[in-house]
Amino acid sequence: MEFFQQIEWSEYLKSILFYDKESPLIFTRFFFWGFFAVVLAGYSFVYNNRNRSLRAGYLFLASLFFYYKSSGFFFFILLFSTLTDYFIGKSIYSSRNQTVRKLLLALSVFLNLGLLAYFKYAYFFTESLNTLLGADMQVVNYLAVWANEATGTHFNVNQILLPVGISFFTFQTISYSVDVYRGDTQPVKNLIDFGFYVSFFPQLVAGPIVRASGFVKQIYEDYRVSKRDFGWAVYIILKGLVKKIFIGDYIAVNFVDRVFSDPISYSGFENLMALFGYSLQVYVDFSGYTDIAIGVALLMGFRLPQNFNSPYKAKNVGEFWKRWHISLSSWLKDYLYIPIGGNRNGSFFSYFSLGIILAIVVLLAGKLILIPIFAGIVLLFAILARIFPKVKRQIDTNINLMLTMLLGGLWHGASWQFIIWGGLNGVGLVVYKFWRKISPWETKTNWLATFWKITITFCFITFTRIFFRSESMEVVNGMMHQIGTNLDLSIVPEVLVAYKWVFLVMLFGFFTHWVSQKWKDRLKDAFIAAPLWLKIVISAIVVIIVYQSVSADMQPFIYFQF
Repeated sequence: MEFFQQIEWSEYLKSILFYDKESPLIFTRFFFWGFFAVVLAGYSFVYNNRNRSLRAGYLFLASLFFYYKSSGFFFFILLFSTLTDYFIGKSIYSSRNQTVRKLLLALSVFLNLGLLAYFKYAYFFTESLNTLLGADMQVVNYLAVWANEATGTHFNVNQILLPVGISFFTFQTISYSVDVYRGDTQPVKNLIDFGFYVSFFPQLVAGPIVRASGFVKQIYEDYRVSKRDFGWAVYIILKGLVKKIFIGDYIAVNFVDRVFSDPISYSGFENLMALFGYSLQVYVDFSGYTDIAIGVALLMGFRLPQNFNSPYKAKNVGEFWKRWHISLSSWLKDYLYIPIGGNRNGSFFSYFSLGIILAIVVLLAGKLILIPIFAGIVLLFAILARIFPKVKRQIDTNINLMLTMLLGGLWHGASWQFIIWGGLNGVGLVVYKFWRKISPWETKTNWLATFWKITITFCFITFTRIFFRSESMEVVNGMMHQIGTNLDLSIVPEVLVAYKWVFLVMLFGFFTHWVSQKWKDRLKDAFIAAPLWLKIVISAIVVIIVYQSVSADMQPFIYFQF
C-alpha cells in the first residue's frame, strides 16, 4: 500500500513541477490560483526588503516557473532574449560612438525579429518558396537538433512549435533597446532586474506590452497597495473571469466555434450572429486576460498599463485603434509609424517595408508575374510624386499608415487572412481621414449621430473579423456566401429559441460593454467600498457562477497563438 501511495505522490508532484502540454498553466485554471497563492505567501517575506533585487529575483524565478509550466523548455528562448538584450542595452548606454550605438540597436532588432520570424514564419516561407520555385525544402528545428546532440534528448527536429507569448516579449525587449538608445530610460541596474522586467508573469504571455520607461522605475520603488488598490485589483480579476469564462468561452464552445468550423452547414443568419458573437468573444477573451493580469500585478504592487477602453464605443476606426489593444497600437505608432515618417513624409524604411509586404504577397500568391506588376505600380506612384509634390506627401503618409496596419496584421500571422484584415483596417483609417473633412456628421454630438457613428464603426470592425478568425479563405468564402445568399429571416425565431442561452449571454456581454461608464464606475466604487466580508461573499458567488458555466475543458486565451 505504501508503495502505491508513493507512486501516487510521485505522479502528483510531477504534475505540479513539470510541464504538461495537455494542461498548460493559464489564468482560468484552479492550479494558477494555487500557484499565485504560493507566490504571494513567499512574496510576503521579500516585498518590503531594502534590497529591491531580492524582490525582483524572487518574482523572476516565479515567472520562469510560470513560463515553463505554460510552454515547456521554450523558457530557454526567453532566457536567451533576456541575456542578449540586457548586455546590448548596457553597451548602447555606455557607448559614446553613435555608429556603434546604431549597430547595437540594429543587432537587438535583428536578433529579436529573427527569433520571431524563425518560430512564427518558418513554415510560411518554406512552403511559399517550394510553391514558387518548385523546390522541396523541409522545415528543420535547429534548436531541437542542437538539444538532441548536446543532451541526448529526442525532440522532433521536423516540427517547429510557436513559443507562447514570443510576439509579446520580443516586442518588449526591442522597445527596451530603443528606449535606452533614445535616452527615454536608463538601463536596469543588473541582470536580475532586467529578467524580472521581461518575464513578469501576469503580462508575459499575452500582454499588455510593457515599456521599460513605465515599468523599470517601479522595480526600485517601495511596495504600496492601498485598500482601494486591493479592492480594485479583486474587482478587475473577477471582471476578467466573468468576461473570459462566463461570456467568451460559453458563446465560443456552444455557438461561434461550431459555425466557423463549417459555415456552409448553417444558415446565413446563424453565420451573421456567429460573426457578431466572435466580435464579442475576441474582446472579452483578450480584455479579460489583461484585466486579470492588471489585477494580479497590482496585488504585488506593480501597475500595468490599460490595454482596452470600451473599444466598441468608438465612433470611427481611428478611435477604435486608440481603444483596442492599446499597448500594441501605441507600440506600433511609437516604434514603427513615427520612425518611418508618420504623417510627415516617407523614408527609406517606408519603401523597404513596402518591399517586404509586396514580397510576402508574391509568396502567398505563388505568382512571379506579380513582381513586374507591383514594380509598375510603384513606378507610377513615384512619377506622380515627382510631378506633383503635394501628391507625394499624401502618398507617403497614407503608405505609412497602410504599412503600419499591414505589418500589424502580419504580426498576428503570415496568411492572406491576416494581410486582408490588416489591409482593411488600414483602408478604414485612410478613408476616414478624407471622410471626416466632408462628413456632415463629424461635428454632430447628439445621440442619433453618436449611435450612427458607433454602429457603422462596430459593423465595419466586425466584418473584418471574418478574416481574423477564419482558418482559411474557404471558411471566409463560405461565411460570406451564406450571409449574402442564404439570409432567410423566417427562421430567426427558431434560431433564437434553439440558442436562447447563447444569445442571452451575448446580450449580457454587449449590454455590459455599452452601458454608461458612469454606471460601471458606480458598481466598481460600491465593490471597493464594501467591507472585507462582503467582498469575500461576492467573490465566492461570482467564482461559483463563473465556473459552473464551464461546459468543456478550459479554453486557451485567443492571443496565446500570437
